[in-house]
Amino acid sequence: MYLNIFADTTAPLDMTGTDEFRSLLASAADLGIPHAPDVPYASCNIVLRRMRFHFLAWGRPDAPPIVLLHGGHQSAHSWDLVSLSLARRYRVLALDQRGHGDSEWSRDVAYANHEMSLDAEAFITAMGLERPVLVGHSMGGRNAMLLTRRSQHLLRALGIVDVGPEVSEKGRAAIAGFVQAAQEFDDLEHFVRKVREYDPYRSRAHIERTVKYNMLERADGKYVSKCDSNPRRLGIVRGTGPMENITLDDARSFDLPVLLVRGGDSNILEADAAERFAAALPQGRLVTVPKAGHNVHGANTKGFLEALEGFLEAVA
Repeated sequence: MYLNIFADTTAPLDMTGTDEFRSLLASAADLGIPHAPDVPYASCNIVLRRMRFHFLAWGRPDAPPIVLLHGGHQSAHSWDLVSLSLARRYRVLALDQRGHGDSEWSRDVAYANHEMSLDAEAFITAMGLERPVLVGHSMGGRNAMLLTRRSQHLLRALGIVDVGPEVSEKGRAAIAGFVQAAQEFDDLEHFVRKVREYDPYRSRAHIERTVKYNMLERADGKYVSKCDSNPRRLGIVRGTGPMENITLDDARSFDLPVLLVRGGDSNILEADAAERFAAALPQGRLVTVPKAGHNVHGANTKGFLEALEGFLEAVA
């Protein structure tokens, strides 16, 4: 049984009258995040590459477009506070990537970053977006970099959140351990405790509000992850070959504005690796957000928004 509301047809579902949206507005007010209570917000579906994808659409259709790609074991809702704030000025489209959130699982277990990058490219094309800003976190950042290497002419600018050509294997192992331990629970309280152990920067109230987007209630009463449990889907096992990995030499060919955001206490993107990545980018800018680990935009949403909005104004 699903715990959240989303469109179950091809018609967009207005989310602004739901308790979920009212809860989000309350969270934004508590955290002091600038937002508009009457922003357009809808749950939508689209068929891409013979699969059904769910996405969240925020803001006016004629506003400058931003596409958001979430990290592994997360969903489009991981961006909700960011999307709510950005939607005052931008059209924000947050995609549930294959095997995640409310999108379809891959029938052939094709969860390579290359495949996901092709999904994102197909989404941009199918939605008729004219050179959007593409922002990706962790797994979504890897997918965004692969898309950029292949088709950067489609993009106005790129935002990469706490990932790069060089990542910490210790941090990768920590993520893998959390994911493997977060597959099945007797109750939601157990899941909340596990998330708090992994990400102490997020408040308990915020985790409780978003738990519905990460879990399903099974027929036997247990709660299970909404994500496809096959380990290939998360990028935990590093891909092999040039189609799956971005190098610093690849980054030197990214001839567009790029914002690299690192969490000040990140265990994935170490400070020296972030500096090497930013130095390789012809138009790169590195911003380190304090009081945040790997999940930068969830841990310090205001700090993340300050970095991103300054970048967006510069590339407008």
